[in-house]
Amino acid sequence: MADRVFRSGRRRCSIDHSLAGKSCGGGRDWRQIYAVYGTGEGQTLAFLLVHAALFAALSLSLLLYFSAVLEGLEGARARLVPALLVPFPVVRFLVGFVGSVAAFFSVCLLFAAGNVLYSSVALHWEMAQRMLQAVPDWSTVRSVLDVGCGRGILLNAVAARLKKEGSCGRVVGLALRREAAVAALRRAWAEGVGEYVTCRDGDARSLPFADGYFDVVVSAVHLSAVGRERRGSSSASAAAAERGRGLGEVVRVLKPGGVGVVWDLVCVPEYAQRLREMRMEDVRVSERVTAYMVSSHIVSFRKPAAATDGATTAPPDWRANIG
Repeated sequence: MADRVFRSGRRRCSIDHSLAGKSCGGGRDWRQIYAVYGTGEGQTLAFLLVHAALFAALSLSLLLYFSAVLEGLEGARARLVPALLVPFPVVRFLVGFVGSVAAFFSVCLLFAAGNVLYSSVALHWEMAQRMLQAVPDWSTVRSVLDVGCGRGILLNAVAARLKKEGSCGRVVGLALRREAAVAALRRAWAEGVGEYVTCRDGDARSLPFADGYFDVVVSAVHLSAVGRERRGSSSASAAAAERGRGLGEVVRVLKPGGVGVVWDLVCVPEYAQRLREMRMEDVRVSERVTAYMVSSHIVSFRKPAAATDGATTAPPDWRANIG
C-alpha cells in the first residue's frame, strides 16, 4: 500500500504569468466548489441536522399543543402522591421553558451545521488561496507536497497556480487512504489541472520522501488529526507528540530555503513555538479565523538556507507509475 502512487500523465507547460496574490479560482461560487469537492463532512452534517429537526419538532409540538399538554399534566399530577405535587404555575413554567430550550438548541445546531458546511467548502477554498499567497515566488517552485490532501481543494489550488506560472513542476498529494488519493486525482482532472498532480497514500508521521526534496510543503486541517485513530484515551502530551512528529516530517522533506505553510485548527500556536525551537525562519501566524466552530490560523515559515540535510538525495521509487 505504501508504495502505491497514482500519476496523472504527462505534464503540459503553458505560459500564463499572473500576479502572485491573485486567486487561482477567479472568485468561484461556493456551489461550483461544492459540485466538484462535496463537503467531506456528510456524517457530521447529518447528525447536526437530524438533532436540530428533533429539537424543532419538540419545540413546535409544545407551542401548538401547549394547552393540551398542560391539561394532560394536570390530570397526571392529580394522581400523584400529594407530597410530590407540583404547583400548576410551576408546571406551566417548566413546559414553556422546555419548549424554549428546545428551540434554542435547534437554532444552535442549525448554525453549527451551516458553519461546518461553510468551513468545508467556501472557507476551505478561501484559506487555500491565502496559503498560496504565503509563498513569495511561485515561478521558481518545481516540487510541492500537500500533506493530507483530502478532497483536493488545496492540492488543485496549488496545481492551478503552477499552471498559471507556466511551471513544469508538480504537486504531490498525500492521503491517508488509497481510495482518497484516487478520488483526489480524479478531482484534479475535473478541475483541468490533472497533468500537474500526483497522488499517493501515506502517513504524515513518516513521509515516504527523501530529505530536502520539496520546494514547498503545505497542509490544510490535517496535522491536528494525525494519530487520532490510534490515540484513543492517550494523554494530551502524547497527542502533541504525534502532531510534533508530523510537523517534523514537514520540515525534513523541505529543501533548505523552502517554504512551509500550514492551516490548522486550535494547534497553530503550538506549531509556531515548535518551529521557532527548530530554528525555522520567518515564522508567521495569521489572524484568527473561525472554522468548524473553533479558532484556526495559518502558520508559514522558511527552512534556513544554510541547512544541509540531504537536499541532493535522489528521489525514491514513489515517482514510479503503478497505475
